[in-house]
Amino acid sequence: MKPLLSGLALALSLACAPALADDTVSAEARALHERILTLDSHLDTPSFFGRDGWDILQRNDTPPTASQVDLPKMIEGGLDGGLWVIYTGQRGRTPEDDRAARDAGLVRLVEIRELLAAHPDSFELALTADDAARIRDAGKRVVYISIENASPLSADPSLLALYHRLGVRVLGLVHTSNNDFADSASTPPEWNGLSDKGRALVAEANRLGIVLDHSHASDAVFDQLIALSKAPIILSHTGADAIHEHPRNIDDARIRTLAEHGGVILVNSLGSYLIDTGATPAYQSDLRALYERFGGRANLSEANYDEFDRLRGELDAKHGLKKATLDDYFAHILHIIEVAGPEHVGFGADWDGGGGVVGLEDVSDLPKITERLLEAGYTEAQIEAMWSGNLLRVIREAQAVAVADASATR
Repeated sequence: MKPLLSGLALALSLACAPALADDTVSAEARALHERILTLDSHLDTPSFFGRDGWDILQRNDTPPTASQVDLPKMIEGGLDGGLWVIYTGQRGRTPEDDRAARDAGLVRLVEIRELLAAHPDSFELALTADDAARIRDAGKRVVYISIENASPLSADPSLLALYHRLGVRVLGLVHTSNNDFADSASTPPEWNGLSDKGRALVAEANRLGIVLDHSHASDAVFDQLIALSKAPIILSHTGADAIHEHPRNIDDARIRTLAEHGGVILVNSLGSYLIDTGATPAYQSDLRALYERFGGRANLSEANYDEFDRLRGELDAKHGLKKATLDDYFAHILHIIEVAGPEHVGFGADWDGGGGVVGLEDVSDLPKITERLLEAGYTEAQIEAMWSGNLLRVIREAQAVAVADASATR
């Protein structure tokens, strides 16, 4: 998730991007895209919900409130909804830090619920797999709630039951640093996968019917989730190591294992996970210095996101970083489909959390994905499965596991 490039920063970064052929969307693809149910598994847009001047009912294109997702863009791009994220940055792990994370997670949850209460004609909370089609057919956008980084639960893991009662249906254990529950893919291992506390949280998620999300966690965590979880898992926003080797991506053997266990990988569109951007040691040094200006990455606050984004965009342009394109994104998509099969693939582009590539800048561009899938020879049924059916199947199966376990213990 954060920090991301948005508004002016995104414009600056795209200015040095390679030219891309115009992706026109055929009438056939547009009609298909409008017929099917479309969900994205990682919408970081709730980070905007508390910002002055941002309105989800309006098109937000001007910094500092420029976002990749709002209702007009969703309508234009035929996006019916998705997983709306409670993101909490990983700071320290003192009792004070744990309490701050607890409060931040609850505030974000309240903000999502406030949006639902304020706009009942446009958005509705989804709690089961069957809710998505019903909400879409009623002319509203679908809001599943997910957690990215379990740090709000560190002080009191039993809070997961409260989050579940208030609508959470997906749980990502960790972000870019290790926490009390699991090792991150981005830092040296501390637990060699899951901690004992993390294993207990996996069991509690299974009991509640919450889908477990591996994205951002280490390979060892993946292996242990596969072994421990009674329900299939997802990777809500992850790419293919075979296309671009990166700690945040996953290898083909694990993609096959995921599919064998009924899981789904939903493909990320964050550029540095898709290609080698050419970040040199000099760039990395300048980037570290930029973070230090804001007190370090762990201490970067939402109040500083817009200024950081602007300066990060200028830094990327100064160093001539390469920009990923829709072609690069599709290289990951098509490879993952080939390895996993279309029954185990979806889309989690990390909108408003760093995602978006040249040719796919916001959710209004999403019909281009459907166009390319048609061109690649996939059927309408397969395309709808990738756009929503596969994710909904895992939600349904996780809830069925919880019901079966509850019945068995009576």
